[in-house]
Amino acid sequence: MEPLKHECGVAMVRLLRPLEYYQQKYGTWMYGLNKLYLLMEKQHNRGQEGAGLACVKLQAAPGEEYMFRERALGSGAISDIFAAVHENFRDMSQDQLHDAEFAKKCLPFAGELYMGHLRYSTTGKSGIQYVHPFLRRNNWRAKNLALCGNFNMTNVDEVFAEITAVGQHPRRYADTYIMLEQVGHRLDREVERLYRICEKEGLSGMDITYAIEERIDIANVLKSSSSKWDGGYVICGLTGSGESFAVRDPWGIRPAFWYMDDEIMLLASERPVIQTAMNVPAESIHELQPGQSVLVDKHGALRIEQINAPRNYASCSFERIYFSRGSDMDIYRERKKLGETLVPAILKAVDNDIENTVISFVPNTAEVAFYGMLEGLDNYLNELKVQQIEALGHNPDHDELEKILSMRIRSEKVAIKDIKLRTFIAEGNSRNDLAAHVYDVTYGSLRRGVDNLVIIDDSIVRGTTLKQSIIGILDRLGPKKIVIVSSSPQVRYPDYYGIDMASLDQFIAFKAAMSLLVRKGMTDVIKEAYLKSKAQVGRRPEEIVNYVKEIYAPFSDEEISAEMVRLLTPEGTSAEVEIVYQTVEGLHEACPGHPGDWYFSGDYPTPGGNRLVNLAFIEYIENTDIL
Repeated sequence: MEPLKHECGVAMVRLLRPLEYYQQKYGTWMYGLNKLYLLMEKQHNRGQEGAGLACVKLQAAPGEEYMFRERALGSGAISDIFAAVHENFRDMSQDQLHDAEFAKKCLPFAGELYMGHLRYSTTGKSGIQYVHPFLRRNNWRAKNLALCGNFNMTNVDEVFAEITAVGQHPRRYADTYIMLEQVGHRLDREVERLYRICEKEGLSGMDITYAIEERIDIANVLKSSSSKWDGGYVICGLTGSGESFAVRDPWGIRPAFWYMDDEIMLLASERPVIQTAMNVPAESIHELQPGQSVLVDKHGALRIEQINAPRNYASCSFERIYFSRGSDMDIYRERKKLGETLVPAILKAVDNDIENTVISFVPNTAEVAFYGMLEGLDNYLNELKVQQIEALGHNPDHDELEKILSMRIRSEKVAIKDIKLRTFIAEGNSRNDLAAHVYDVTYGSLRRGVDNLVIIDDSIVRGTTLKQSIIGILDRLGPKKIVIVSSSPQVRYPDYYGIDMASLDQFIAFKAAMSLLVRKGMTDVIKEAYLKSKAQVGRRPEEIVNYVKEIYAPFSDEEISAEMVRLLTPEGTSAEVEIVYQTVEGLHEACPGHPGDWYFSGDYPTPGGNRLVNLAFIEYIENTDIL
């Protein structure tokens, strides 16, 4: 209903055979490039503000280019970058295009290592200069670095201070540039360490270069550069000498999966994209574990290295609810379970009146949870039928049996995402009027004044679409009651690990809690939370407590939901409106392997999360006249 900007997506491809092998077996030396395209296109949902790719050729001679990059902006960036790559081959003859040896020697992007990135800005910064991969160039092949990632760091200022203290000068104050300089600096030190060793061994000239490239250990680079990173991340990289790597944060916040056979190694942010690209079962794909790195050296040998000790496991639950593709078998099952666990609350909201209730969903991401909700309601109805039949005794009346067995859960496609209206063409009230028509409804799907309407969405974050469009347009159907159901719990806190959520003051849950405190004359709670937060400024991050929790503490989830209804229901709405949220307990029941729930609970997995949410609260209070 209210699209959140996703965290980014990453993709890596490492060919393990010469290009001639793929030309002979698959009819093209572009096998790796084509697989990268598939991995990126299948993750298009993860980034539509920009995309980029990097390529490295192995065994390039001195004077030959060996590292290439292409980037583009906009929702069509994937197509644009691959079109630009293929533009390099436009004037080639068919013989040349099918000559892997010629391609290897003469054509850009004809390499063995590929890396791709899909971008959604989580910082508000835009422009081609912020699109990954980033490059760090050097005359030493082993010191060239291409870096991209799905991440957000909460302690950029601390890392910036550390690297500038040793004389580095990042081009921009942005976490990706800072990380590029930090990893690049440690890569330089690793090369220089090996240079000194080789020099003592009596090596000189190109012999030193080759020896360094044989011995370089990217695990050393990652261990020395990532130890102080606070945030959720999967960082991927390529070096000019042919090393490729990916490292995951020690809390397991951001996801990564990899696959390898005797021809190719792939890595992506989501498992099913690898399954589709390679036509392999889920069991053959491995999840990169918290704090681990997967490293492939210049010879194609893979190893897994523990870079940072695993911390308090906090795999992102929003990946399961919303971001990742529902084609993953586990995510599909979990989303159905999210719908099923809501059944008791839904029945309570409609006073168990199944006969006069229509079930539906908000297109399109809530569809899987809708199926789970339907199954749960079907199970409830079957139990009810059994009880009613048993109550009839041993000689039930035919008509009574027929009446019981004819009971059905009524489901309809009530809401339709009609068109993507260009609301930028209007301002003010005109814009709101256009926004109200983004969704349409199926007229005649309800009995006016008789039926309740239960409609499920995957998340309700800001509530603006509910107020401007959904509630008003559903009310046109004449339902007795509208029950809006969220398969996720109340989103109360910003994410600081790679998802561009609303700021604190835009969350409808926060607005509702603050509204209740003001209306009930409890502004002392707000003042106390502010003073406690303010007193922590400057403390060590690990000492900071999330005092924003105190804003919600006086109220039950139901009280906050009721206040949301008051704030969001448009004037003139005829139907009674209720909002039903998933509980945090229900979330963990449905997604037991993914305990990261800080958006809902405020329990940030890293110290940086607590620091930033308190700073956000302080800024909010100091920019309003609420106290």
